[in-house]
Amino acid sequence: MTRRTTAPLALALLGLLILFDHATSDLNPYRAPPMLALGSGTAAVGGFCGALPQ
Repeated sequence: MTRRTTAPLALALLGLLILFDHATSDLNPYRAPPMLALGSGTAAVGGFCGALPQ
């Protein structure tokens, strides 16, 4: 395969992935966590394997 066929195919698959994610997700910006929660008082939850259990 050449670059002229691989690049559009990769971009098309990436676009399909984005469309699929957008179609299957529940987008609600009012329930989303803040992007930068510096000193906001909200506790960090999940996603950190090094955190000790409470």
